[in-house]
Amino acid sequence: MVALFVVLMFVAFVAIDYLVREVSRRMKLKREREEREAILKVAVRLDFVDEAKSLKRIEVPAPKARILAVDDEPVVLDSFRRILVLEGYNVDTVESGPEALGLIQRHDYDFVFTDMKMPEMDGVEVVKAVKHLRPDVDVVVITGYGTIETAVETLQHGASEYVQKPFTADELAEFVRKILIKRQARLEAQQQPTVRIVSLAAAETTSAHDFCVPGGVFLAPGHTWARIEPGGQVRIGIDDFVRKALGSVSEVLLPEAGREIQKGQPLFALKLGSEEIHFLAPLSGKVMHGNDVLTADPTTALQSPYDRGWIVQLQPQDLSSELPSMRIGKPVVDWYQEELARLRKAQSEASTSSGRLDWGTLEKEFLRA
Repeated sequence: MVALFVVLMFVAFVAIDYLVREVSRRMKLKREREEREAILKVAVRLDFVDEAKSLKRIEVPAPKARILAVDDEPVVLDSFRRILVLEGYNVDTVESGPEALGLIQRHDYDFVFTDMKMPEMDGVEVVKAVKHLRPDVDVVVITGYGTIETAVETLQHGASEYVQKPFTADELAEFVRKILIKRQARLEAQQQPTVRIVSLAAAETTSAHDFCVPGGVFLAPGHTWARIEPGGQVRIGIDDFVRKALGSVSEVLLPEAGREIQKGQPLFALKLGSEEIHFLAPLSGKVMHGNDVLTADPTTALQSPYDRGWIVQLQPQDLSSELPSMRIGKPVVDWYQEELARLRKAQSEASTSSGRLDWGTLEKEFLRA
């Protein structure tokens, strides 16, 4: 009876905590929307004639993105401001292509939305000019039913998407949310990863585009590392490259203590569901013991690959002759850049929706060197 009461109390606590968090979240969203509505009412009355005669600008705190919209119909621009400002975007609007081009030379925008049919300068010309002046800006074409074919043609000139009017507030908000996600993913993928030799503590906390190897650690071609312990034994684990390529793990298969292993033979394996990936021994020797911490919590192998997540401890057999085949220091940085370039190419060609390589391909292409 007491156990049941404890369970009920726990469930009640969880439910109350969820309700409090949800109410707080909704109140925060409501406050943000009210603040944006207040900004919307005031900002559109400001005068920006010195930048562009028809410019109306609305800026919100911590914007999701900065958008410039150009259309010769003020009612369409009013809709853009009203919808997108309330969704948390900074929005500039102008009524002609030349005004828009002047603005993108002086300001940083994430997106330019341009109508297809406009006097002076049509949407196709705007697309070409924007991509010439600012190739980093994503251009979206606003099109009516009769100009869809032309809008599709603008994709060949650098436009990233087109949106058909008329549109509802929900349709436009969802459309912009999706293209923002695509832009962020593309920019993230284009970032050149950095490779650094750091202290052991610093190697534990790295960003997705920051690859670290602790000083004093030797790396093998199959992306295992080896560190010589004070007693002459060697600890072995997986490196930062493998950690980020795998993403997650559900089980670590450790070798038996006392087993004699030769360099290049399978030493240990990681599992995730039905997938299994095998790692070769970087050195020859006798298995002293595996890391029992990984039996209880396999994720430690990825969370702390160079410290708590080490996998096997060996008594080396021929350290002096085998160690020179491994990399340490500056050669690691150069080799990592080559491996990362190969990995990005393989991931871009992967058929999976996530862009990750399946473990079989990863093992064949990167762990069997």
